Amino acid sequence: MPHFTAARGIHHAHVQTLLPRLLRRKPLFSPYWQTLDTPDGDFVDLAWSANPNDTKQHNKPIFILFHGLEGSFYSPYANGLMHAFAQKGWLAVMMHFRGCSGKPNRQARAYHSGETEDPRWFLSQLQQQFPHQCKVAVGISLGGNMLVNYLAQYRDDPWLNAATIVSAPLDLAACADRIEQGFSRIYREYLLSSLKHNARKKHALLSSILDLDERQISGITRLRDFDDMITAPLHGFAHAQDYYQQCSGLNKLPQIQVPLQVIHAKDDPFMTDAVIPRFVLPNNIDYRLFENGGHVGFLSGHILKPRFWLEDALPAYYESWPALGSK
Repeated sequence: MPHFTAARGIHHAHVQTLLPRLLRRKPLFSPYWQTLDTPDGDFVDLAWSANPNDTKQHNKPIFILFHGLEGSFYSPYANGLMHAFAQKGWLAVMMHFRGCSGKPNRQARAYHSGETEDPRWFLSQLQQQFPHQCKVAVGISLGGNMLVNYLAQYRDDPWLNAATIVSAPLDLAACADRIEQGFSRIYREYLLSSLKHNARKKHALLSSILDLDERQISGITRLRDFDDMITAPLHGFAHAQDYYQQCSGLNKLPQIQVPLQVIHAKDDPFMTDAVIPRFVLPNNIDYRLFENGGHVGFLSGHILKPRFWLEDALPAYYESWPALGSK
């Protein structure tokens, strides 16, 4: 993995975080969509780089992406990474967490940073369809913390050969507090607006489980309060702090058996030093902490011609492993 150096002139954390949305307003390709029914009568939507039923795709290694909070295929990093791997000969697929593909899901439950049931079901279907292909997963932000939970929980049979997590909030409580500070409240407002909008669309379902009306949903002003009022009770936690404590991935890193790469930026405006491991990591974990990069930014090159560094570095990283990159 090459070292990341922020593009000259755009090294500031907030510029790194926000500029990708301005640089890439449209996805790089049109995906092949598939709806995967879940055992509880709900569904998750998959976006593929190509039709997985096409026999030409059946000998390719598989790149799997798990997006961040309220992300989707249309997030710049998502279609960018899928396109980058597909260009290198991989079959790429992203599982949308429930309610994130643009369609409200059927059940009251949604998703959270430790929810591994849907990813497990999705990967079981992938394993049945492609039992012999190498599979590499990348988790972005919330999807990265989820992936740590998944890899620790299913360490004996993860159905993945390797993984990378990027800008993952490995200490959920610390990150929930950090996003309430300074300019980071801009990100809080964006994420909270999307979460509340989706919750209001499902108010009838939510009200059957939670004692919550639309006025109360609209009045939520902090992510921690949203987790306290909706995320935690909806998914079996006592309160937000209980959810944060049980689902933070940091102390679960030593349980993971597969090769795992961890990428963080010191200037990430969603994070604090609490996400940085202060203990000796096992040899299968490749930890990379860069000075700059913002939150899922990592723009390199030059201010006049910035490059999405992750889209260059991650395919190259896995192509260098013959067992994973062979096609």
